[in-house]
Amino acid sequence: MIKNISNLGDAALYCDFGNEVNKSINSQVIKYFKTIKEKKLEGINNLTPSYNKLIISYDLRKTNFKEVKKFIENINIENSEKTKSKKLEIPVCCQKNFSMDIKRLEEILKLSREKILKNFFNKEYFCYMTGFIAGMPFLGDLDKNMRAQRLETPRVKVPKGSVAVTEQFANIYTFESPGGWNILGNTPLDVFDSSKEEKPNLINPGDTVIFKEITLDEYNNFNE
Repeated sequence: MIKNISNLGDAALYCDFGNEVNKSINSQVIKYFKTIKEKKLEGINNLTPSYNKLIISYDLRKTNFKEVKKFIENINIENSEKTKSKKLEIPVCCQKNFSMDIKRLEEILKLSREKILKNFFNKEYFCYMTGFIAGMPFLGDLDKNMRAQRLETPRVKVPKGSVAVTEQFANIYTFESPGGWNILGNTPLDVFDSSKEEKPNLINPGDTVIFKEITLDEYNNFNE
């Protein structure tokens, strides 16, 4: 449950669910996020969920901290509907040009390329949040023997579709952007589609993801 509610600047409120990162706490964040969104309190103009936090922005001309705080405190998520989620399969090609950091991971993790990829593809991942760039999913939880820090010097350009890992998470770069995660492969699948205004994200918080390894030919022919 929420441990603390505090001001964040002049027109935002910060709900703190604690410091742990796990499915149980994140599920509570998602329930509050969806319930608040559905109830449509006048004045709330943005909701930003993360692993264990929820930021609520509001219009001071229509509401204030005290009213929003009271509204949140009166929410009973135990009576909320079960969060609907999807299970998705994401194709990934780990051909040499795509798996840019496999050598680095072999050295850090003390595992062979084959073992790293076997561990990665045999795992089921939970989407904790999306962010950093539009639609980028933060997927946990990697086994402890698969966890590595970010690159010491981030890349200026990470190719769109790159599938990468760092610490306990895996992610997918939805656009070409700077980044310092360890890249294992690339997916031909569009994980974010801006033309779909209402539901641009393929992967949303609460969804489950499994990755499927594909060949370079399958990658090249994927959208044909």
